[in-house]
Amino acid sequence: MTSQLSKKMRANLAEIYRLIDRQPRQEDYVSTSQLADLLLISPPAANRMVNRFSERGLLEHKPYKGVAITDAGRIEALKHIRYQRIAEVFLAQVMGLNWLEAHEEAHRLSDGLSEAVVQRMFEMTDHPRVCPHGEPIPDAAGALPPTQDIFLSQVEAGSKARITRLLTREKDRLVYLEALGLVPGCICDVIHVAPFEGPMQLKLGREFRIIGQNLASLIRAEVIS
Repeated sequence: MTSQLSKKMRANLAEIYRLIDRQPRQEDYVSTSQLADLLLISPPAANRMVNRFSERGLLEHKPYKGVAITDAGRIEALKHIRYQRIAEVFLAQVMGLNWLEAHEEAHRLSDGLSEAVVQRMFEMTDHPRVCPHGEPIPDAAGALPPTQDIFLSQVEAGSKARITRLLTREKDRLVYLEALGLVPGCICDVIHVAPFEGPMQLKLGREFRIIGQNLASLIRAEVIS
């Protein structure tokens, strides 16, 4: 059944996976209204799409709870995401495109790529493990390498953390994060976390940064012992 998926359906499934993956509380379910807002479609159209994916065993819809992606759906989504992330690396490394713009261009480009071309891009960029935003690249079978990072918003005060990846692809947010120095590979000290989901105070070298929980929930990091 998955072989019958159109490129548009695979792209939509990938977006649903991303939406669920960036839930700060690791919630497995999202609402159909969230999907409608994400994909810029009407709520009835979102319900029809969910039903089509559910019939193929790619999504699970529970009334009053929401929509979750199944194991089969996750594999199909990650296969599509593999194309996009390899294309991002290729556009940034080989073509010299700014990493802030690579995602949008790769999003358009990847829909028309074959596995043979993607594999060649992968080889020409020396088999990258992550995209320019730090996101891990799935293998051809739709499996991700194991990761141990957590949301920056979950890092406790007094800890040292290394930024691993950025979950947002909004250009204005990426520009802001880059200006703050909060990019993959950056090491920071978490000085203070205000209670009741208040802002975080970070130290990068000799400079201090204060960011809100909304921004911190778009950043993944590894705690350095």
